[in-house]
Amino acid sequence: MASNLKNLSSYSTHKLPDISGKKFGIVVSEWNDSITEALYSGALDTLLRHGAKKENLYRYDVPGSFELTLGAQYLAQEEEIDAVICLGCVIQGETRHFDFICDAVAHGITEVGMKYNKPVIFGVLTPDNQQQALDRAGGKHGNKGDEAAITAIKMLGFFQS
Repeated sequence: MASNLKNLSSYSTHKLPDISGKKFGIVVSEWNDSITEALYSGALDTLLRHGAKKENLYRYDVPGSFELTLGAQYLAQEEEIDAVICLGCVIQGETRHFDFICDAVAHGITEVGMKYNKPVIFGVLTPDNQQQALDRAGGKHGNKGDEAAITAIKMLGFFQS
């Protein structure tokens, strides 16, 4: 479902696992930081609201969304990290650069999760313009950071079941 048809901050809390002892790595792109900081705030608030301990949340910044994959790999290889959340924003421009970056990041994040057999979450906005990004970073369509955090929580529940 397109995010303009669903609020990214609305989700089911049915059967959420206990995450009080889980450790989360959060990798945040510095590019489009007004957007990525809002995504981080959403993810942080969601994790804390559902029982994560502040001391078990580790934030690391990378220069851009392309670097999220390597940042995620550094965290995923750490045995004590239970899940990794990647937060970024790539806004469509006038060149094909957007396509290459988005494709590389999506595939890279997927590969890291498969390689380390743990949740590595794609919390990357890929809007056409700045307003669409704002709408999905705490605006009228909710916050993709909330969605990324609840996805990590639910995937940890899946692994526990």
